[in-house]
Order: sequence, then structure tokens, then C-alpha cells
Amino acid sequence: MKKPSIDELKSVAKQVRRDIVDMTAEAGSGHPGGSLSGTEILTALYFEIMNHDPKNPQSPDRDRFILSKGHASPLLYSVLARSGYFDPKLLPTFRKLGSPLQGHPDRRRLPGVEASTGSLGQGLSFGIGHALARRLNKQSYNTYVLISDGECNEGQTWEAAAMAAHHKLDHLTVFLDYNKFQLDDATAVICNMEPMVDKWVSFGWDVQEINGHDFEQILAAVKKAQAVKNQPTMIVCHTIKGKGISFMENNNHYHGVAPTQAEREKALKELV
Repeated sequence: MKKPSIDELKSVAKQVRRDIVDMTAEAGSGHPGGSLSGTEILTALYFEIMNHDPKNPQSPDRDRFILSKGHASPLLYSVLARSGYFDPKLLPTFRKLGSPLQGHPDRRRLPGVEASTGSLGQGLSFGIGHALARRLNKQSYNTYVLISDGECNEGQTWEAAAMAAHHKLDHLTVFLDYNKFQLDDATAVICNMEPMVDKWVSFGWDVQEINGHDFEQILAAVKKAQAVKNQPTMIVCHTIKGKGISFMENNNHYHGVAPTQAEREKALKELV
């Protein structure tokens, strides 16, 4: 397939943001803020970086993606729909009774979902399992995980970090959606994790630090990660919660509060 241009990736990201706004507003619930902050990361993965086939979602050679911050499911659902895993007409059923688009992803209900996530801190462990299976089965896929800064308060995250480095999982790449907020307040107020980069370095990871909304930086970081040997890679992505919508940016009110119908219309005008 022809690789998309940066402008084409930006266009996809804008559509994904429209989907996130529409889905959460239609449901009257959900987590728009952290979905919007990770938009460029998932757009780059699904439309440029990963080897995957929506027509064969269980291909043994597919690259794996784990959304550890499962509450950002609107982001994952939009990207899966727009890349061909299911009809985008299903998106308005988000969080509706009987819909496979549940508040947190369920791999039993939806093609393309690698792990049922939502209990924060566990996604990196899922990723390690896939990376170890790759080695044991002598396969060649890559594993990517998206974690949140709030998850870095979880002990399991650091147990997993130590294990991945110990096993030299150089085909495991983790993106940290570092938007500086979590449910109740700023991350620095709840439990300050700085110096974040130094922590991951000290656990034996190859660490990069980028602007998580810059496609060129995301693509370059993954290319560099693919050349790293005997270490997993952490890409610390500085992002903005609610990115792309003026009244949502850095406004933690929208961590788990959907836009009203009036806010939906206002947001969509900004995403034309």
C-alpha cells in the first residue's frame, strides 16, 4: 500500500477527533480528553507504521497494539473503524446497550482489539507477553503499547518495566501519552513522576522524548526504535489533554465528562 503523506495523516487525525467528539457526545459519557491527546500516536501506528490487515485481524504475523489506557476507547474505535476493521456507521453506538463498542475495549466483541483493558497499569504486561511469545515462536512482529502518565503511579508498570529490560525485548515499543493530567488532578499533584525520562533510563530502557502531536517526530522515533538492539524502547510523548479543541485543551474537566450538544457543535466547527 502507498504510504500516506504527513498532510494525509493530519487529515485522518482530524477525522478521528471528530469521531471522538461525536461518540462521547452521543453517548453522554466517556473520556474525550485522553482520547484526543493520543490521536496522532494511534493515527501514525495504524495508517503508517504497523503491519496489520483489517481483513485478517488474527494474522499471526500482524503487529500488536495494546491500549493500556483503556478508557481512551473512543480513540481506538475510531482508528479501527477508519482503517477498515468495521463500518464507521457503528461508531454512534458507543456505550449503548448491546453495542460491541463498550466503554473499555473487549477483545471478545470487536475485531482488531488485542486485549481487554481498563484496569490501569496492566497493558504493559500484556505487551510483554506478546513480545515474549514472538521470541518463543520465532516470529517477526512488533508490539506497541500506549500507556498513560497516571499509570506510571502503578507498581505493576514498574515491575513490567524491569521485566522487559531484563529480557531485552527490543521489539517492544511503548508510547507514554504524557498529557500531565489524570482523573482527579494534574499528575504532578497526585504523584509527581519527574524526572520521567531518567526513571525509564534507570530501568534499562532506550528512551526518546518527543512532541506527541508531531507526525514527523513520531515516525522518526519509531524508525530509531526499530534499530535498537537488546533494549525495549520508551517514547515519552509530550501531549496536550483535549488536543485540537480550544475549550478542552489542558482542561481536566473533560477527562471523563462528555461534551454537551452545544459543546459538540462548537468543537466540530473547530475541526472543519
